Amino acid sequence: MIYYKTEEEINLLREGADILGKTHGEVFKNIKEGVSTKFLDLQAETFIKDHSAFPSFKGYNGYKYSLCISVNSVVVHGLPSDYELKSGDIVSIDCGVLYKGFHTDSAYTHAVGFVQPEVKELLNTTKESLYFGIDKAIAGYRLGDVSSAIQEYVESKKFSVVRELVGHGIGKNLHEAPEVPNYGRRGSGIKLQEGLVLAIEPMVNLGSKNIFQESDGWTIRTKDNKPSAHFEHTVVVRKDQAEILTTFKYIDQEE
Repeated sequence: MIYYKTEEEINLLREGADILGKTHGEVFKNIKEGVSTKFLDLQAETFIKDHSAFPSFKGYNGYKYSLCISVNSVVVHGLPSDYELKSGDIVSIDCGVLYKGFHTDSAYTHAVGFVQPEVKELLNTTKESLYFGIDKAIAGYRLGDVSSAIQEYVESKKFSVVRELVGHGIGKNLHEAPEVPNYGRRGSGIKLQEGLVLAIEPMVNLGSKNIFQESDGWTIRTKDNKPSAHFEHTVVVRKDQAEILTTFKYIDQEE
């Protein structure tokens, strides 16, 4: 069942999304060589709780951490650990915030030090594809318009879109209907209506689209062990243009 949000509920989502954006900015300050992913997770949890919110992921289906931190060939759901970042890595920070009863969700993939040009292009393409999808999150369009916009752009750059993992509705629950695939056909799927809040999140691989889940039950990795990138925003479907609730501006301010 799809839950359309009232303006009062969207106001609360907007407040939580700002805390989430600031969390990304705080974490980004410490993304550098020699820093463990476990340290980044602790930093995020402390920051979120200090702002009267709670990490959405912690405790979700038994998940133990506040962030999903996915390095290089890990697509999503990477577990924070003692692994220390090094130059040439890419690291995806996926974070959710629960604030006054509503969840917001966003992700950003960072380069650590120098990365190969093709990897840098992967990051740029994935980020750009997110905005191509958001551009179609308009009342009256179809869900397939969002999905196809992402897929067409990614594949035009010769990268591949993960099929098994999708975006989702979001609000009182971290995951709500509808699912938002990153591939699809224009004009297909449900008709979008104002008040629908979506987490749009392209996951894009440098090589093959194929993935597998590791034995820890969480980590999703590319089968060919090539890098993968992930960007995500929480957005509201509006009449003329989608409203992006989450923000990367606090990351940009630190760059």
